[in-house]
Amino acid sequence: MRNPRLLSSVLLGASLMLAAAGSAFAGEYNLTVDRVTLDTGEFTKNGIGYNNSTEPTVLRFTEGEDVTINVTNNLSEDTSVHWHGLILPFEQDGVPGISFDGIAPGETFTYRFPITQSGTYWFHSHSGFQEPDGAYGAIIIEPQDREPFRYDRDYVVQLTDSHPHDGDRIMRNLKMMPDYYNRQQRTLFDFLGDAREDGLGSALAERGDWGDMRMMPTDIEDLQGFTPLINAKGPDQNWTGVFKPGERVRLRFINSSAMTYFDIRIPGLKMTVVQADGNNVQPVTVDEFRIAVAETYDVIVRPTEDKAYTIFAESMARTAYARGTLAPRAGMDAPVPELRDAPILTMADMGMAHEGMDHASMGHDSMGSMPMDHAKMQGTHTMPDGTVMPGMAHGGMDRGDMPMDHSKMQGTHTMPDGTVMSGMMHGGMDHSAHGSMAATTSDPFYAPGSGLVPSAANGGKFLSYADLRAQKPLYEDREATREIELRLTGNMERYIWSINGVKFEDADPIRLTYGERVRFKFVNETMMTHPMHLHGMWSILDNGNDAWDPVKHVVSVAPGTTVFMETEVDAPGEWAFHCHLSYHADSGMFRKVIVEGGPDDQRATLTTKKEG
Repeated sequence: MRNPRLLSSVLLGASLMLAAAGSAFAGEYNLTVDRVTLDTGEFTKNGIGYNNSTEPTVLRFTEGEDVTINVTNNLSEDTSVHWHGLILPFEQDGVPGISFDGIAPGETFTYRFPITQSGTYWFHSHSGFQEPDGAYGAIIIEPQDREPFRYDRDYVVQLTDSHPHDGDRIMRNLKMMPDYYNRQQRTLFDFLGDAREDGLGSALAERGDWGDMRMMPTDIEDLQGFTPLINAKGPDQNWTGVFKPGERVRLRFINSSAMTYFDIRIPGLKMTVVQADGNNVQPVTVDEFRIAVAETYDVIVRPTEDKAYTIFAESMARTAYARGTLAPRAGMDAPVPELRDAPILTMADMGMAHEGMDHASMGHDSMGSMPMDHAKMQGTHTMPDGTVMPGMAHGGMDRGDMPMDHSKMQGTHTMPDGTVMSGMMHGGMDHSAHGSMAATTSDPFYAPGSGLVPSAANGGKFLSYADLRAQKPLYEDREATREIELRLTGNMERYIWSINGVKFEDADPIRLTYGERVRFKFVNETMMTHPMHLHGMWSILDNGNDAWDPVKHVVSVAPGTTVFMETEVDAPGEWAFHCHLSYHADSGMFRKVIVEGGPDDQRATLTTKKEG
């Protein structure tokens, strides 16, 4: 919250400050980090909040302002605050062990940095599992210039997945039994249904394949049994935003979850997406969108009728939902949709139709990841919609302990969405364009045949990354200096996650040179979706729109896909780069990035090269 004792003096001197060339408005804010009791409507638990509040604290800044934020730690352990998506000096980034030491119990740490951007962002602890236990809030930055869209009301809609277990207990349980929280495991009745529909041999073969991989087609969410919240209110507590019919309402969606992706819709209303991760995009009107962990989307809706509308945020695995209401008056509500059928992972989500992967390193790294007996994966495989995929024998491909015979994967294959794929040899697909599959799917950022391809509940428009076009390019459109490949790897059975088969504690930093433009190639070799977050610098998502590629701070990488992003290396210092799924980052899917050189050190000569 803004310090009231300083506010009057700041406003008094505002005109003098604005008149001074090169000066900026200076604001001071105070945050305390406190133990609180969280009440989700389904359970209560001890948690962490800011300024003694269980509701997310909202910090409001103005572009061009210089801020001072005093953070006082009232906990009995160290804490920190990371300003997610803000461009600032690395010493102010708030990551213990990388940018500073952390904030000890009873101490106050003062952050100071300029506000050089506008839009919707958020902040959270980067210490242990304090964020999943409630240590998060919202940031709204007003722009200096007029925004390219109009609205009459403005609400933050901050989502999270509150769990009755604390973060440390969840991590212990996942390490002990990775499917500990999987409440959608397939049963004998599911097997009998598959046998009736596809035949006993096909059902047995499919069960055998998943058993060999020590995985399940329902491994979409590591964590279930949570209660989704909107602004700290559970579905029965019904957070409500009031409007007058005909008003344009801006909803700032922030996904502060530890592990959960949400599919969001407001039955009866179209949503016009105007910002992604705080940056203006060319407006696109949709019926539904998927928000990855740590992403933000700003949408504008215009309810014209004198009635209530339900904000429905359904977890990607269809295990739970958050619910809020837009209404002309407090106390109103609207019908709440039923959860849709749960999606099922397919062999495409396991990378079976995926080029881009360095298979020689998959399955025989230091973690012994993903052992498979592919000799048992011959014959036909029936996908969830009944599509039969022939010739999935993998006997001859050199993948260390994962030999595959891709000569049997040629010809054409019809996928569940109707896509016809030709030549399913892993070595024959051209991924050089922008990370989409060689075949066209209903969403190019999902593998052809993926069980996770989203679709709107009413058959309308579902937002794709491919729809995002920058309102105004932030950087000159130029060729990357070099490419760095980051394979997203892991071992679900041992619950170890990594990059290029190496956990954070065993990895060397990624070294970049100030002034270069780096192209990152994400190759997802796991069956989980990973939201990758680079601190301190923007991530330009390569979605085929060239100079109008959207600028983000989180890039989501679905199973079995290759996704590219580029970064203008313009922030000296040491930064974090990690999967934003809390338990994946803690298990090793994390890197330190060191940017060498800077405005005062131009000795480095940039050369074009490619790193693997």
